[in-house]
Amino acid sequence: MACFKSLVLLALGISSCSAAILNNVAELNKLRLTFDFIVLEGGTAGNVVANRLSENPTHKVLVLEAGGSNEDVMEIIVPGYCTRTSPNTAQSWNYTTTPQTALNDRVLIYPRGFVLGGTSSINYMNYARGSKEDFDRIAKVLGDEGWSWDSLMPYRFKNERFNLQTQDNHNITGEFDPKYHGFNGINTVSLPGFPTPIDNRTLKAMTESTEFPFVLDMNSGFPLGVGYGQTTIKNGSRSSSATSYLAPQFVSRPNLHVLLNAHVTRVLETGPGVFRGVEFVGNLNGPTLHLTAEKGIILAAGSVETPNMLLHSGIGNSSTLKALGIKPLHNLPSVGQNLTDHTLAFLSFMVNSDNTWETAERNTTMALEEFAQWNATRTGPLVDFPGSLFGWVRADLEGKFPDPAAGPNTPHYQLIIGNGFFGPPPATGNFMSILPALVAPTARGSITINSSDPLAPPIINPNQLGTASDVFVMRQALKGILRFASLPAWSDYIISPVGINFNSTDDELDAYIREASVAAYHTVGSASMSPRGASWGVLDPDLRVKGLTGLRIVDLSVLPHIPSADTQATAYAIAEKAADLIKESWGYL
Repeated sequence: MACFKSLVLLALGISSCSAAILNNVAELNKLRLTFDFIVLEGGTAGNVVANRLSENPTHKVLVLEAGGSNEDVMEIIVPGYCTRTSPNTAQSWNYTTTPQTALNDRVLIYPRGFVLGGTSSINYMNYARGSKEDFDRIAKVLGDEGWSWDSLMPYRFKNERFNLQTQDNHNITGEFDPKYHGFNGINTVSLPGFPTPIDNRTLKAMTESTEFPFVLDMNSGFPLGVGYGQTTIKNGSRSSSATSYLAPQFVSRPNLHVLLNAHVTRVLETGPGVFRGVEFVGNLNGPTLHLTAEKGIILAAGSVETPNMLLHSGIGNSSTLKALGIKPLHNLPSVGQNLTDHTLAFLSFMVNSDNTWETAERNTTMALEEFAQWNATRTGPLVDFPGSLFGWVRADLEGKFPDPAAGPNTPHYQLIIGNGFFGPPPATGNFMSILPALVAPTARGSITINSSDPLAPPIINPNQLGTASDVFVMRQALKGILRFASLPAWSDYIISPVGINFNSTDDELDAYIREASVAAYHTVGSASMSPRGASWGVLDPDLRVKGLTGLRIVDLSVLPHIPSADTQATAYAIAEKAADLIKESWGYL
């Protein structure tokens, strides 16, 4: 295995370390530096802010990242291996949830990126923005037009470098709309580069039902329909915040430093109501270390770790903190509340084909050939996320519930269409998958703690399908998929669904949902913005922690509502906007 890995790294042209990135505290101490801004952590949003603030050579920026390097990790680099990045890997925090009441009290895995690039290094790379109405609702809730769809578009363009050349060199006309994309940004976004055998059938099915129309570009702000997915892939390899915003030309700046293996435990008060200090450990058994930022701390640890750090810092519900033996420093009861996630259910169909993922998974020779092709030419099935077409659909609520979506042009559920069985496949048979994801949830969960030990894992309760409305919409999503799979385009291809029947009753569908659903890991909202002067929320719309100086939060935890799409595109937009807010506050914009 070691020889195989060495061969892989040699073929990739990847070095085993980066001299511009520090691996331990001793390397940092030798530099004897002070910093204007300290970014906690080096995840999807944090690396964006670090890059943009260090554009000004007078800004000395440090990133503290709890995990290790993203380099040389084949499961991260190869898009088709994205399903191997978690759980139970060195690149994930490997969290689990509390028992989920609506899911038969199952404890769910809850991966978060424990590596440079954060979850952008281990996710499935889908790049979807949600609807215009999603963000216009957020702007209305906040009373701040700066968070509307139109106001965020320049930041989406600033992030995005849309790739006009696919890995298989096919003509992409008719697969996206260029007016909704940026072509000069930093993070590469691509269309699928390897056609699958079910693509044409899917397109044909769309002509057979008005329920599932074709949508040219799901990132236009009007996503309803089925169309080609867009992913953060560059030249057949993953494009994360680490490979893009910390690319060599950026991380080599003399005023930008990144310290790996630096586990932040608290932000520290450096004056009354002023938080510009940080406490961290260089390793879990090492001494506690402290640093101070001259201008400010940017907390960008994500919707799980950000509230965890705040609570251990004495920022949260004062009564709860005091009961745990943590000195309350700033009473903000909303910290850790409003946690929101999408729910995904696994649904596969046995098919009349042997040209699916399962063939390679069961055939070592074929798997090695696929890797050899990717390694030599960056072509073949491994250049893509395992699914090329996505749908965004509204459910018939039958007058039973208020509309949970942001508006009439916003989906209730997503379809993820893939040429194989998601997860370890059965020993025999070939499959395709059409996974439903609830993208307009009404349930809310929480991030809490039950210990004063900042290294103890937080208590994660996303409350998946925790309302009757959510269960109803997920049931409607399953019914919609069964209708889609029954269209004539699939008549000689799909044999039967796995685990349910085409004529399953509502009770049977609900039983399936409760056993087959998991979190989608699109975690938002646990340190959310609210209007200035509001008695609820954690942040003002400028991302400053309410009532404090020196501390801003820049990650998906800031959203009061979840977008109706995969969330990494929004994380990038938030971070680009935040960088301008910070620059403006210091007179540099």
